[in-house]
Amino acid sequence: MQSRNHSAVLEFLLLGLTGDAQLQSLILSLFLCIYFVTVLGNLLIILAVSSDLHLQTPMYFFLSSLSINDICLSTNTIPNMLINMITQNQSITYTGCLTQVWFVLVFTGLENCLLAVMAYDRYVAVCHPLRYSTIMNPSCCVLMVLVSLFLSLVFGLLHTLMALHLSFCKDVEIPHFFCELAQLIKLSCSDTLINNILVYFASCIFGGIPISGIIFSYTHILSAVLRMPSSGRRYKIFSTCGSHLCVVSLFYGTILGVYISSSVTDSPEKSIVASVMYSVVPQMLNPFIYSLRNKDMKQALRKFITRLCAVLSSHVSFTEK
Repeated sequence: MQSRNHSAVLEFLLLGLTGDAQLQSLILSLFLCIYFVTVLGNLLIILAVSSDLHLQTPMYFFLSSLSINDICLSTNTIPNMLINMITQNQSITYTGCLTQVWFVLVFTGLENCLLAVMAYDRYVAVCHPLRYSTIMNPSCCVLMVLVSLFLSLVFGLLHTLMALHLSFCKDVEIPHFFCELAQLIKLSCSDTLINNILVYFASCIFGGIPISGIIFSYTHILSAVLRMPSSGRRYKIFSTCGSHLCVVSLFYGTILGVYISSSVTDSPEKSIVASVMYSVVPQMLNPFIYSLRNKDMKQALRKFITRLCAVLSSHVSFTEK
């Protein structure tokens, strides 16, 4: 098979979600709405937490960090797809493709770490309530987020540097709407053994440790809750932890679906659906999950929206005068 080195590959072609021209406008409208809801929902979470003094706690600090990460992850993939559909230009440069791979890996890895950190926060709050303010002090919370970001940057950089050594054939069509590492490895004509070993090894370490931490935290939380005599306190803890468990299940369930679909089937359509499920859907649903199941968050959102409407109303009245 004739192959050429990656230095000769100037661009890739992103085939998108479908080649059916009749579905293009429907998909464009759908993903435009998804992106708008994702950005607006997560932005409201950030603004509500920052404007309400009652939410200046570690749990909501981590939630705001998760919302920022969700906005960044969605912005890295969806706008580029929308622009390609509008301009009918499916090409993406080699540098742009690897850059997108790096950002997807970084933000996905950061979400992975933040979910584990949030589980640890709930573990300390439930199992060690008297020491909670001492353990989860502001400096510690910021440090945990910064360490998570650093590990995610290293995780993304390691995979991206290894992808630089891949060689590609003349066929540089990616059956996807964004550049994904698994698709680049499949597209490569060179030996990908080291890349595949690195993917599985990093996934076991970078995914296994956070998941183990989450399981450890919630095992102890469940044990502590069952020993509580107050049903009201049990309900409040289950309500708070239930939101996080829903997000954890959604995120890890969709990522597991991506790995299973890529290993058992060569169908591009199934791989695309699985990737959409982890790179688009959780980021859109997270604000709804946390706001609908959290009484404090609902009150903070109502206050913020009421305050915002009052400011806009007064601004309109001043303009008319």
